[in-house]
Amino acid sequence: MNALRGAAAWIKRSQAGQLFELRIQETATESLFQDLLQILKKVSHEIDVTYKDASTLAHLDSRLLLLSECFRCLRNACVQCANNQNVMRNLGLIDASIHVIQLLQKLETDLESLLIAFRCSLQFLGNIATGNRDSQNSVWKLAFPSLFLNCLNHQDEKIIDYCSMILFTCLNPERTEQLQEQNNLKIALGVLQAYRRSPELEWMTLIVTNHLLKCPELVKALYAKLSNQERTALLELILSEMKENHVVIGEEMATFLAVSFEEKCQSVLRLVSATNEDEEALVTIRLLDVLCEVTSNPGELQSLQACPGLLEVAISLLQLVHLAGKQTANIFTASYSTEQEEISHPAVGFKSHLIRLIGNLCYKNKSNQDKVYELNGIPLILDNCSIDDNNPFINQWAVYAIHNLTEENERNQEFIARMEQQGLADNPVLESMGLGVEPRGQKLILKSVKQMPDP
Repeated sequence: MNALRGAAAWIKRSQAGQLFELRIQETATESLFQDLLQILKKVSHEIDVTYKDASTLAHLDSRLLLLSECFRCLRNACVQCANNQNVMRNLGLIDASIHVIQLLQKLETDLESLLIAFRCSLQFLGNIATGNRDSQNSVWKLAFPSLFLNCLNHQDEKIIDYCSMILFTCLNPERTEQLQEQNNLKIALGVLQAYRRSPELEWMTLIVTNHLLKCPELVKALYAKLSNQERTALLELILSEMKENHVVIGEEMATFLAVSFEEKCQSVLRLVSATNEDEEALVTIRLLDVLCEVTSNPGELQSLQACPGLLEVAISLLQLVHLAGKQTANIFTASYSTEQEEISHPAVGFKSHLIRLIGNLCYKNKSNQDKVYELNGIPLILDNCSIDDNNPFINQWAVYAIHNLTEENERNQEFIARMEQQGLADNPVLESMGLGVEPRGQKLILKSVKQMPDP
């Protein structure tokens, strides 16, 4: 195998501390790649025969090791080197490599050399596609969808990681739209399931955030197929990206999540039972968290302020959980303890987040301010402004909501002022909220005594 000796010598040079230097890569000639192509074809044919003839399996390990060396050589030669990438592609090395990968996927053996060859082959595809549109097109044409799907479902985390690198490199808006087709949806599902199993995989996270979340129709199709646990994981990822990386999910996606919340939100009432960890209820909690974050973004707030039913549902749900907390002792019951004991329950903070959402939806929006008044939501919010260990910062969010409800809204101001006069809203409570009642002629005016922040 003179060709292999030449390749092996090149590998040794490339691994001697100069792997990515251009002068080393330039020593890889087209004839070297031709030799490696012939080796791949010959060895894959021998493995194919071995696979069909159990009596020759003893020699499988050496052939797999040979494949690994070939792929290492190819992988190293095309790192950030467009010339080598183009030469390899034109010679047909992408086609041959994918044929080898498909063959490796059929082998039923626990040989470590199989995993190594598999990993190296995927690394080569990832490197040849990086920064090279023509190579990306070739890989996508030959690998989509079966190779991606098989690798995403593999047990080896490195194979999943290398596959996700290839998928991320090849994806673009047009190909992302392809994923929402019924036959291809399994790949997007595979990505989310793999992400849920291994959220630390960077390429997997990038696929979700840079591609999947930017295609609302795909998210809708995925959401319908996901289990409740997977929906929770997806929502947690969205929330994390919004908070940490200031990702904007867009009006269409925000409206879809709002409608999903409206449809299933009463499932949270099943958490009245302390032992009940209802998965659908956990989805509702995460949906509320996401909606609070979305409505804190001025660019997305207006679309949800106009979303039919969202404000009504939020007020109705606040009434229900508040009533549930008063009927029996449960997670929705207001609690206060002088001891600093952390409460571990998925619904901790749920009421305060509902009030936050209501406050956001009323920010500089006269129509929604009036709607809360008509739905008798103002007394409800005032009734939830005391310290509650089950709802950290509920008092602050109530202050914020009342401010937004009364800003440039005389009717709401007069309503709260009359409540104070009748003893329904204690003056100390209003003072704690930064509000005061001031008589003006025949009217009582609710006055803000301190500036409130934007949502």
